[in-house]
Amino acid sequence: MQQISKRLMNWASIIEPKTLAQAEATASLPFIFPHLALMPDAHLGKGATVGSVIPTVGAIIPAAVGVDIGCGMAAVRTQYHRDELGADLAGLRVAIERAVPLSAGKYNRALTHTATQRVEQLTKLAEDAGFDPARYAGNWAFQLGSLGSGNHFIEVTVDERGSVWLFLHSGSRGVGNKIASHHIRVAQEAMKRWWIQLPDDDLAYLAEGTDEFWAYIRELRWAQEFALANRDEMMDRLVACFAEWHGGSVEELERVQCHHNYTTRERHFGKEVWLSRKGAIDAAEGVPGLIPGSMGDASYVVVGKGNRLALNSSPHGAGRNYSRSAARRAFTRAQLREAMAGIEYRDTDAFIDEIPQAYKPIDVVMRDAADLVEVRHTLRQIVNVKGD
Repeated sequence: MQQISKRLMNWASIIEPKTLAQAEATASLPFIFPHLALMPDAHLGKGATVGSVIPTVGAIIPAAVGVDIGCGMAAVRTQYHRDELGADLAGLRVAIERAVPLSAGKYNRALTHTATQRVEQLTKLAEDAGFDPARYAGNWAFQLGSLGSGNHFIEVTVDERGSVWLFLHSGSRGVGNKIASHHIRVAQEAMKRWWIQLPDDDLAYLAEGTDEFWAYIRELRWAQEFALANRDEMMDRLVACFAEWHGGSVEELERVQCHHNYTTRERHFGKEVWLSRKGAIDAAEGVPGLIPGSMGDASYVVVGKGNRLALNSSPHGAGRNYSRSAARRAFTRAQLREAMAGIEYRDTDAFIDEIPQAYKPIDVVMRDAADLVEVRHTLRQIVNVKGD
């Protein structure tokens, strides 16, 4: 760990000067308490750094949560061993691609029984929160159980003992994005009204006690619940899809869920704070978590160590070394094929910006996180499914 200043602690051994400068700008805000914690996967983000833990008192920064509210991971350990699956996994990949809508703008045409139940629960939660999600996305219910694009994925993985795990990464989809974008604009408009100058317009904040603040908190919490339900719905479909492909039932030996873009209320260094984890997971002592690598790298099932200085947090993944546009300029489809050797995936130019080399080496990230989490399992992909 490196103490950059009294307001900024850093666990990243690989970090660009621009990323560090961005984190220092956020840490300089007067309502940060006690300090901002940079995780080992930290990289440049919109307003606030991706891979940062931002505790605030009396205010909240919507862009410090990000536009994919509630984005996170889910994993299920099955009773199956790699040796029981055979060598031909293309059929499983295609079956998964048919079971779950992929890519931006792709949603369900009808709801499953479980999705209907989850939509009913979310509708009640929205009513309790005093807002209608349809104001942001009329088809929000049909977004439940869909993956999205970018770095979101579904994978079949194998741990160090050969146990098969089903693994996925997604968030609150279009409805969450629109909720977040709306409140970022509201915060920016508030800064203009109050003549408040900030290092970056995307650090605009909402003051606790205002109607705008509590409207954001209510809708944020709803979007976080949507993200959890979205991952559970996809995982249910993934389990059923795997069972049908394999020809036998799936026993869930354990299921792990965690957010890595969210805000919650926690107590740190003697004060109640609004803790925003933007690309970080809860790593309080004994709390299970998931840290994925890139699409061709290892992923990890972990348990938190409760590091006080790190605000009980840990990294959420590998963290980008190249922006998407830079990765497309730097790498080729042939290099992607080489990096994905031995993994069943859809061979397309669409994934060049997700090539493993565009990310920090996950083993370096995990080494930097040694005092934040304990590794329980190391997962290796055998099937990867992504949206364009």
